[in-house]
Amino acid sequence: MTFVMEEYNITERHACRLLDLDRSTYRYEAEPDRNAKLRERLIALARQKPRYGYRRLAAILASRSEDKPSVNRVHRLYRKEHLAVRRLRRKRIARPAPAEVRLTGPNQEWAIDFVYDSVSTGRGIRCLTVVDSFTRECPAIEVATSLGSQSVTRTLERVMENRGAPAAVRCDNGPEFTSRHFLGWCEEKGVALIHIQPGCPMQNGHVESFNGRFRDECLNANWFRDLNDARKKIEDWRKEYNTERPHSSLAYRTPEEYARACSELTSRMAAIPPDPPVDISESHDGARRQGCADATPEAGVPLPAPRRRAPK
Repeated sequence: MTFVMEEYNITERHACRLLDLDRSTYRYEAEPDRNAKLRERLIALARQKPRYGYRRLAAILASRSEDKPSVNRVHRLYRKEHLAVRRLRRKRIARPAPAEVRLTGPNQEWAIDFVYDSVSTGRGIRCLTVVDSFTRECPAIEVATSLGSQSVTRTLERVMENRGAPAAVRCDNGPEFTSRHFLGWCEEKGVALIHIQPGCPMQNGHVESFNGRFRDECLNANWFRDLNDARKKIEDWRKEYNTERPHSSLAYRTPEEYARACSELTSRMAAIPPDPPVDISESHDGARRQGCADATPEAGVPLPAPRRRAPK
């Protein structure tokens, strides 16, 4: 602006109009930084205590100085100087939502998960729960102080000896269910593995519902002296759940009764032979097409009268 006014001998208003600059901007004079001393003290204190945060640093500065800076003033300088400790975002596995499959029979899908508790000595225990998503049966609850991927596969193999192999297993993204051993075991056994999305436990809702009943009716209602006592009481509750406890989603039948009814229905359907195909090559006036296989003149049964349309 000064160069244009002196070189071309024009007024300030004319030069601002030519350069598209506001006159107040040209006349602005920067004021001295009144936060210079506070900035220096804040930087020195933040380097000594990097995990304190701006509120705690503001309290310390207010107690040590006479001007007592406000929290907002300290926060503004704290952000401008980039004194906050950088937080590392937790890495999560990006998984698509699993497809909802309509279950039609037992062993089509098993749901597995872990439940945590402790014994009287304070030592923690882990419970691996296995639930058949169709019959709501619980074939096994493995209780131990530590359960890795190999313990999970051993439990599933023990259940498969009595029930057969499942078509799929639904689980979360825990390290026991994403390890190479567990993935290789599922591929070897021909079991499809369905991982739910991180942070979406209701995509495995059957086992989550079972774990809620398990904690409410067994873990919270019992006091375990040691690991053996916990295994005995949990196994007794599992048998009661399968054979005596009515399930609301199964029309208040026990899971064992529902599984038995499904097995009898499947066996009855397999025992009924399919109907032989009807030969329509020699049908008379479409009688066989209508299901009247014996409605022929030779059989002495009159043929049905043809339908007539009502007049419009």
